[in-house]
Amino acid sequence: MSLINLLQSSWSTHTLRRLFHQYHKTFAPLNFSYYEAVSRCEQEVPEYFNFASDVLDKWSQIEKERKGPSNPALWWINGKGDEIKWSFEELGFLSQKVANVLSGPCSLERGDRVLVILPRIPEWWLLSVACMRTGVIIIPGTTQLTAQDICYRLLASKAKCIITTDVLAPVVDSVASKSQFLKTKLIVSESRRAEWLNFSDLLKAASAIHNCVKTKTQDPMAIYFTSGTTGSPKMVEHSYGSFGLGFFLLGSYWMNLTPSDILWNMSDTAWVKAAAGSVFGPWFQGSCVFIHAMPQFDARETLNTLCRYPVTTLCSAPTAYRVLVQHDLTRYAFKTLKHCLTAGEPLNPDVMAQWKSQTGLNIYEGYGQTEIGMVCANTKGMKIKPGSLGKAAPHYDISIVDENGSVLPPGKEGDIAVKVDAKWPFTFFTRYVDDPVKTASTIRGNFYITGDRGSMDEDGYIWFMGRSDDIIISSGYRIGPFEIESALIEHPAVAESAVVSSPDPTRGEVVKAFVVLSPPFKSQDPKKLARELQDYVRKVTAPYKYPRKIEFVQQLPKTITGKIRRNELRNKEWRKT
Repeated sequence: MSLINLLQSSWSTHTLRRLFHQYHKTFAPLNFSYYEAVSRCEQEVPEYFNFASDVLDKWSQIEKERKGPSNPALWWINGKGDEIKWSFEELGFLSQKVANVLSGPCSLERGDRVLVILPRIPEWWLLSVACMRTGVIIIPGTTQLTAQDICYRLLASKAKCIITTDVLAPVVDSVASKSQFLKTKLIVSESRRAEWLNFSDLLKAASAIHNCVKTKTQDPMAIYFTSGTTGSPKMVEHSYGSFGLGFFLLGSYWMNLTPSDILWNMSDTAWVKAAAGSVFGPWFQGSCVFIHAMPQFDARETLNTLCRYPVTTLCSAPTAYRVLVQHDLTRYAFKTLKHCLTAGEPLNPDVMAQWKSQTGLNIYEGYGQTEIGMVCANTKGMKIKPGSLGKAAPHYDISIVDENGSVLPPGKEGDIAVKVDAKWPFTFFTRYVDDPVKTASTIRGNFYITGDRGSMDEDGYIWFMGRSDDIIISSGYRIGPFEIESALIEHPAVAESAVVSSPDPTRGEVVKAFVVLSPPFKSQDPKKLARELQDYVRKVTAPYKYPRKIEFVQQLPKTITGKIRRNELRNKEWRKT
């Protein structure tokens, strides 16, 4: 029996309801006014909080009493005819079984770390909730990670367990012996693999009775690897407060969700946007999370899905909208779509205008960071100024500051910053793991510095100017130039390189490499050599990081640091447009 069939048929709604009384407790109803007051910093943050028990289990109880959502909690399709729908009750039942898999056969204890590298499949959501129930710290990873990426993450995080599919299992096996911390490998697959535990076997045998751990608001819950301008990716640690509780306003304030809404957030499961937009934001509001398991973005499939399924809210990267507006959208009838969202990179005003003219719908842009969540946004009822990131989120005081931390007047460009008091906001990340210097460097005076440049107009709208560092954001992916330069220098043809962002009409910006060739390679065909370098980078880094543009130069700017060199090259590149 396939895993999909197992999840579809093994536990019918009737079976779930028959078994549910064995573990179900009586919960007080959700107190939305309390959570909103906490999120707006008008109420003290609770000492204890766990999204699984304090939110999901309460929705399950409300649903059981026929007072809750009529939509499923999770609605998954793969475009090939397979479909899974789970109510909150079913989600609770299955996630408790998965919790027992983690704490039983996987031998994971509270505080242990698990690297989860899964595509958009239902098991990712079960594991996300199960980690909350057990106190295990989840570390999401993209399925595009290479052996080198996985090895680095295993060693840096000291993860005791890794969970992935049979696609990446051989890659994991090639580096697993290098990590003395890794104890368990769990495979989500219909087939068995030596030295791997099988998820479906363990799930079927697991008990559905599990007592959720009692977690403090500041207990660590998740770690995300995020690229920097120098060195290897940093580990951003989030707590039960900053994630579960911190995203309450996201669902109500920006996503404008209710229990009757069906949200399709197209984010990769590796990014914070997946947790925010496919777990915490919608499920806090009792909304349905809709997932299409497209391995790669397909414009026609996306448009047809919006026509076939009752999706009310769409959230996707600007890149997707850039591609979608290239089609004749008037030929598609989005009968239920009413709210469109985007984040991850700036959205072109002309794309917003094209979408509006063809669909009649606005695109509400938001701006956030892995470290501190939603910073500012355009929301329903707010006047949209095309090209603007909107206004500060209700729980943040945003300013534009200079290099001394002084607030700049309207219209003046500076660093986008969030005011912080003596106490670190509960919505902020806890720290960069094992890097206190990096953590401390984010503070300038009374402000947290986002690392982005911008300005604020007299109405309080934020206008994005660019990165203050040289991170490349392509199709919503954050790419550190140092990683690409390190890969290129390993190739014998490369004597020196500098990697910067280059404007692109579809992806916003792409990776461009300026390469100085080694003498033996200077006479080779440049087009053929460029393809060879691109293929090489694909092999040693994640595929989305390879330089889509390569320019061979005689020499690079002679500067003191690589950062200054990149700035000079990037400025020239963008001035061309």
